[in-house]
Parts: sequence; structure tokens; C-alpha cells
Amino acid sequence: MTSTDPASAPLARLERLLTRPKTAPATSFAQRDVTVQGLRLRYIDVAPAGAEEDEPVLLIHGHSSRLEEYEDLVPLLAARRRVLVPDLPGSGYSDKPVRQYTLQLFEDTLLGFLDAVGVRRAHVGGGSLGGNLSLRLGHREPERFARIAAWAPAGSWEPMPRFLWLGRVMRKLRFLFWPSLWIQSRFWYRRDWEGRQAALDGAWAYYREVFGDGFYNMYWDIGADQVMQSLFHVAPEIAHPTWLAVGDQDHALGMFEGVQRLATLLPDARLRIFEGARHSLANEVAPELGAEVDRFLLGT
Repeated sequence: MTSTDPASAPLARLERLLTRPKTAPATSFAQRDVTVQGLRLRYIDVAPAGAEEDEPVLLIHGHSSRLEEYEDLVPLLAARRRVLVPDLPGSGYSDKPVRQYTLQLFEDTLLGFLDAVGVRRAHVGGGSLGGNLSLRLGHREPERFARIAAWAPAGSWEPMPRFLWLGRVMRKLRFLFWPSLWIQSRFWYRRDWEGRQAALDGAWAYYREVFGDGFYNMYWDIGADQVMQSLFHVAPEIAHPTWLAVGDQDHALGMFEGVQRLATLLPDARLRIFEGARHSLANEVAPELGAEVDRFLLGT
């Protein structure tokens, strides 16, 4: 693993424009592209072999992540329903324009994505940033979403101006990006998880491929937007049946305590605590997570 800035590599400019993984691990599902609001999004669209038994589910990946985050989760949910997973703008192998990135931009893009693939109503779920956006989408367009599954959702905190200030300072010192990303990655998986090293190696191969100005902007912009917006203030207005989950070792930014508080504020929520798990539940406990989300989406 290395923290060397890949912008110095001879093919860096070409690699930052990749629309598919080159050296990083790639999904086993067919990769597609769709244009939403002038942005090309890479996505997968996986449906059950027989007749669809439930409403589709939109899965949203975490901050600076990509659709491969849910590689182990998709088969567990696609047995009964259509599963859609896009790369967000600035992330994965979707377009990464040099612009300002906001949570509202992501919301607009995800709603436009559902329109583009012909989905009027769906379930929605995701972890970290994906959990945050799932709840925000439910709040914004309640009639469009049936059920919400959010694990370790970002925004399970009060606004944190001190982290906003720190992020603004670090953003100006570009050489600190890779060390800061390395520090962040230490909180994703518990140290004794057997898949930890392979997951970290795959993540860093991906970051080296896609790093560029657009990705850099997205990383800091979305980080800043998230730390300054709290789900606590909108949670009482989100009436959807909601399944929340958190690992009992997920303590970064007060996540473990924050998700428990969020569960008390949502009108119709159930909380699942995964013992011995950290932040990346879709990786660490994929079979258990998938089985429980599947049952929840079915309403059982």
C-alpha cells in the first residue's frame, strides 16, 4: 500500500477518465452507463431470474466509494427484487467534473437516475453517506420511497464546525490528502476481520485509478457538507418504515451513540446492533446484513 500521489504517473490523466475499473477489483455484474443532468453515471441493474416479487431497491454507496462496495450484498437482495446501484458523480467510474459537490447535487442525481431507468417508486438503502442520502431522499420525496434501510448513516451527529474548519485547512494542503485518506480507512474495518487487508488493497487500487481534481473536490466538499448537516433535525418528519444498523465498534464521530439516538427520533424505526463490527457492514457482515434487509424490505 502506498500514499504516493498518482498524479505523477505517466498515464494519470488517462486513468482518471476511466469509465471501468482497470487494475482495481471490478464488479461481476454487467456495467452500464446512463446520462443524468449531463453527467454520465456507471451503474449495475440486477433483477431476479423469475418474476419480480417486490419493489426495486436503490442502493447508495458510501463517501468516495463505488458500487463494488455492495458486491456481496446485491445477490442477497436481487433474489426477490430489482437492485440498482449507481456510482455517484465524482466517485467510482462516473463522471468527475471539477465543480462544487453537495448532498443536494447527489439527491438530484439519484432522483434523476431513477427517472432515467424507469423506476417510479422504490425502496432505498445504503451505508455511511449512502445511509444519509437514503434518509434525506425519504424526507425530500416521501411518496417515492417505500422503505428505508440505513446502516451507519452519516449525519447521525450534531453539526461539527471544528471538523469543517479542519477540512478547509487540509484541503489547501493537497499533499495531506493521501495521509488523511489513510487515517480514515483505519476506521472502516475491525482489525481481526479476515477480509480486511484484501478490502484495503482493493480500495487503494481504486483510489489510485480515479484520483484527479474532480475526485479531490468531491472528497472535501461532501465531507464538509456532511459534518455540517444533521439528520436529527429532520428525523421526526421521516415516517417511512426504517431499518437502522450500526456496529458496536463504530465509534468514529460518535457513530455508535448517534445511530441509537437517531432510532429514537424516527417515528417508525427498528435498530440492529452488530456485535464485533465496525463501519463497513456491507463488507464485514454481508450475509447477515443482506438477510435482514431482505426481510425488512418484504415487510416481514
